[in-house]
Amino acid sequence: MILEHKDDLKAFREAVRTWTRETAPPERAHEWQRAKGPELVEVQKWWMDERRKVGLATPHWPVEYGGAGLGLEHQIIMEDEFARGHSPGSEMFVISLNHVPATLIPHGTEAQKKTYLPAVAAGALWCQGFSEPAAGSDLAGLKTRAVLDDDHYVVNGQKIWSTNSMYASQCLLLVRTDPAVKKHQGITYLIMDMDTPGVEVRPIRKSTGGSNFGEIFLTDVRIPVANRIGEENTGWMVSQSTLASERGVLSFNYAERDMMFLVDYYAKARHERAAWLDDPELQREFMTLFGELQSLRQQIRVLLREPADAPTWSMLPSLIKVAKTTLNNRIHSFRIRAAGLSSQFIDPAWRAPMYEYLESFGMTISGGSNEIMRNLIAERGLGMPRG
Repeated sequence: MILEHKDDLKAFREAVRTWTRETAPPERAHEWQRAKGPELVEVQKWWMDERRKVGLATPHWPVEYGGAGLGLEHQIIMEDEFARGHSPGSEMFVISLNHVPATLIPHGTEAQKKTYLPAVAAGALWCQGFSEPAAGSDLAGLKTRAVLDDDHYVVNGQKIWSTNSMYASQCLLLVRTDPAVKKHQGITYLIMDMDTPGVEVRPIRKSTGGSNFGEIFLTDVRIPVANRIGEENTGWMVSQSTLASERGVLSFNYAERDMMFLVDYYAKARHERAAWLDDPELQREFMTLFGELQSLRQQIRVLLREPADAPTWSMLPSLIKVAKTTLNNRIHSFRIRAAGLSSQFIDPAWRAPMYEYLESFGMTISGGSNEIMRNLIAERGLGMPRG
């Protein structure tokens, strides 16, 4: 068993590497790299089921909640080897495996933990109902209204950009319960079952043809008070635990996958004698991107090891988010120029130049635009005044 080697990091890495190659052979990578929509859901569910069999589905969770209690170094090793092995991703389960426990463990009731954490560990897929058409980066301005009616909240409103909401069974939902107080103070945090009457999900079609985002329309949706996380009107405080979980090792996984992509991209270019290899300017740009990505990987390692009371903690998610999405956009911008006219076709194949280029712009907006993130870094991290 892999977990038998947890006290020896070198042996643990070798065990994870061997298991990854045997379970998800690199020669099959094209099968999951091209999967979209429902197919992608099934691929990633399969991958998480396989990880669950060897105790690697919830490695970072506390043992008392069904996890392995592994530390940061173990998580980094896992994400490193998963990326290097071209294994299926697990981004569809980011909210389930990271946001849900980060919220419920410190703030949820014992009944909520006993009900939802085992289900998540077993593969339940959750979504997040935070952003609204008029409350994206300014999340505290949300308008979705919840009115208390005996032992239920009656909720009306709309959420947008909810990842994988069309496949989810539960939703982490922020609602406004007191519109008379300051916007940060009148928010409440609820758990919503997605099959509740009055919940309607409409997929949002992207320019690349995919639909992994959805709009959630809520009409007189009744949510039990027992599904409230924390006290009424403390939702903003609770949500900070959710948002802080985005600092996690997944950022390292993205950087590792970009690194492996660049290595494979260069090897393929050499094999095919790609024309850009004879262009000194493009060669320099490629090496610059490669070097910056190496630097980013190391920076993420350092930042992830920062203690919770470090001065950089409050701006950590913003720092990582801006750095990785900006660099990812530049990588695919380079590919467009290197490929020339052939890059102009929006091929749905995984990693096709134009497809990935367009997708990279969405990443700079998702989770809070990079412009807003830079403001947070300046104000919270550097102590600069609002402009």
